[in-house]
Amino acid sequence: MHDGRTAYVLLDTAKVHDWASLHKVCAEAFGFPEFYGRNMNAWMDCLTYLHEGDGMSRFTLEAGEHLFVLLPDFEIFAARVPEIAEALLSCTAFVNQRYLEQKEMPCLALVLQ
Repeated sequence: MHDGRTAYVLLDTAKVHDWASLHKVCAEAFGFPEFYGRNMNAWMDCLTYLHEGDGMSRFTLEAGEHLFVLLPDFEIFAARVPEIAEALLSCTAFVNQRYLEQKEMPCLALVLQ
């Protein structure tokens, strides 16, 4: 969903049970390309260039826009797959750090529901 200055994407945490299912859910939700590497390095690469419209994601953000990543039932998810939950947190922070290094405002925000 995209409503002007904010875009939203829902990651269905109930469908994530291992790394393969995480990358399947993310590829579908973010609209990653067919050649998506299905690892966290590829995940970070796909989300680093959200302003460029390079086809790495279904989202193309304008300057000042944000992508809110909704993570329902996060506590249950984190208890079930703690390593994956931690990876989402740390990789999102890494992507936002890349934006800062490019002299841009970070645009990814996790919403832990």
